[in-house]
Amino acid sequence: MTDMKTAVSSELAQGTLTSNVELAKQAPPLFGHAMHKLFEFDPSYVNFNHGSYGSLPMPVRVACDKLSAHIEANPDKFLRIECVHHWIEARTRVAKLIGANTDECVLVPNTLHGINTILRNFEWHEGDIIIETTTTYNAVSRAIRHLGDTPPYPQVSTLNLQFPTTHADILENWRQHIRRVTSEKSDLQQTRKVVALIDAIAANPGVRLPWKEMVAICRDAGVWSVVDAAHSIGQELDINLSETKPDFWVSTCHKWLFAKRSCSILYVPERNQHVIKSCIPTPRNYCSPRDEDYNGPQSFVNLFERNGTIDYVPFLSVNAALDFRQWLGGEYKINEYTHNLAIAGGKHLASLLGTSVMDPDGDLTLNMVNVELPIPGDIKYSNEINKLLINTLLVEWNVYAVPYYHNRKWWTRCSVQIWNEISDFEVLANAFKDACQKVVKFAKQ
Repeated sequence: MTDMKTAVSSELAQGTLTSNVELAKQAPPLFGHAMHKLFEFDPSYVNFNHGSYGSLPMPVRVACDKLSAHIEANPDKFLRIECVHHWIEARTRVAKLIGANTDECVLVPNTLHGINTILRNFEWHEGDIIIETTTTYNAVSRAIRHLGDTPPYPQVSTLNLQFPTTHADILENWRQHIRRVTSEKSDLQQTRKVVALIDAIAANPGVRLPWKEMVAICRDAGVWSVVDAAHSIGQELDINLSETKPDFWVSTCHKWLFAKRSCSILYVPERNQHVIKSCIPTPRNYCSPRDEDYNGPQSFVNLFERNGTIDYVPFLSVNAALDFRQWLGGEYKINEYTHNLAIAGGKHLASLLGTSVMDPDGDLTLNMVNVELPIPGDIKYSNEINKLLINTLLVEWNVYAVPYYHNRKWWTRCSVQIWNEISDFEVLANAFKDACQKVVKFAKQ
């Protein structure tokens, strides 16, 4: 394997694997461990946590390096003349993948940045309500709380979601919660704004939610829908935003899509672009109604074209990432392998640990599978226990899948990728057996 990786690295260094044309001249490796030669992992590292930070393929990394060198050759020429054309190409290609129009899509550093951009552009008033769930990503939930702590103090309403559960139960609970919130009697009821945060795929547990149906429920109730789709692009097929019609949608390109960290796509349909009056930070071309020559707000796309000096390479790496995925066989082929392995691997891991999978029928599982850990539920989460698990897995075993505590049980979320095989779950099982024994022993002290 090392010799194969060295050979590929040599070709990459010579630029022979970076173009669409050159990639097309050779067949990609088989999915599984043969894929390691296209990534730069420590050879002994077993990676089950692609979902947190992403993993950059070597062909994409080399394309990024070449673009960086091109930029540095003449920064002014690139940033003032050339960059916008690459930027439009990246937005156009991502827009096509998610079923949107190009000028409804802009690039932002990460999903949290995109969601904050949306929430902090709403004009909040007394009595407005923001809906979240107990599985809303922690930093998004903190952003919501901060808005609730800031005048005019919009209220925060939280739906309790506990897994295991079913899509049918989620939708019924969501429908009832939306109905209850929107029907609450208030002097401000007629003017009250309600905004709902919806996970497309929750982070922990790593489960697929019926977000398209949840968006429809919001639309029927006159509630704004903001979809946190951090894990969607590259993992979820047939997204088709023009058909689903969320009010806002944000997804991370450096996770499952294989772009360079960090890069996300922010989708705002034309009907809602008036809400976004400024990006973060506010750009130099922001148009204020107080300007003497004010002639209306800046266009949505132009707001995000240049809002401070940044490294544009991660944004533009979307093009190389999409080329790479096309070379591998495309979205369906990639996700067929990873989904099937997630289902089979999750069951295998649960069998080895003597536990169970969270979603035995696979209805909520895409490429992240959640497996119960052999830690008694009365041992609750603490920073000390979390550090013990992380250090045992990463430092002692050189393997990682996210451990977490949910619904009075300990679980792990395994992010399954094209380099994984069923035998990797056996390595992970041995590491978790060791780590969980240490946790139980620590808890008894």
